[in-house]
Amino acid sequence: MAHVSGHWVHDIDPCVVHFPKSWPIHGVHWYGLAYLFSFLFLAGTLRFRGNRGRLPFPRERVDEFLGAVVLGVLVGGRLGYVFLYDWSFFREHFLEIFCIWNGGMASHGGFLGIFFALFYFSAKHEIPLLPLLDLLVPLAPVGFFFGRIANFVNGEVYGRISSVPWAIIFPHASPGGVPIETIAPRHPSQLYEALFEGIVLFIYAQWRLHCGKVLRWPGRLTGEFLLFYGIVRIAVECFREPDAPTIFSMTRGQFYSLFLIGIGFFFVRTAKRCSLRRD
Repeated sequence: MAHVSGHWVHDIDPCVVHFPKSWPIHGVHWYGLAYLFSFLFLAGTLRFRGNRGRLPFPRERVDEFLGAVVLGVLVGGRLGYVFLYDWSFFREHFLEIFCIWNGGMASHGGFLGIFFALFYFSAKHEIPLLPLLDLLVPLAPVGFFFGRIANFVNGEVYGRISSVPWAIIFPHASPGGVPIETIAPRHPSQLYEALFEGIVLFIYAQWRLHCGKVLRWPGRLTGEFLLFYGIVRIAVECFREPDAPTIFSMTRGQFYSLFLIGIGFFFVRTAKRCSLRRD
């Protein structure tokens, strides 16, 4: 474990298992395991609730619902990265879109993918959409947590240059061949995001789910989740190095999060109005 000027040098191997160099895939990555752990947690939670009759659909539909979520996350996350972050590259290298083992997923695209997947599931089985969204959002922070930890392991989406004591030197942040001693330490913004998008948001969602009556108003929990996530993402991105050209002096993550805040506010207001009409 190397240290330079009191700062740890990031040197974590992104692969758990390495494959032979002749293989097209380098090995089993921590990033892939992060998705696997997230989906296993979701599957276990859905089956647990299904066995206790706490799902808005028959428990025989759990596997289909899980498949829709997984497909929405993977397809939406990948296409979100392609079109929202690096379309100029993929336009010239179209087949790279399918090389997901090279990395490149966007959480905002994942939101869209999940929404359309659940919309399809809802329409197919004539199940209200909002309870499906409210079912999923308290579990989503687990995926955010594992994903951000995997980002940290990979040494990607690192933070801005900083002199705080816990700043880390990310060798990938500088061109190859540059001496470690000349590389500036940076905020471990991946860990900030794991904390706030993962742990804090999970605690908030569980508190609202179990200590309040938020499920009386379908869509309210989803709206609060989107509001919270959008605000946190905008705040934490202040410490993250932009990984794509900015929009109106905002990072892509901050700009796209404005839409999440707007949608979240709409969901909260709509749920409140519906409850007032019922009362």
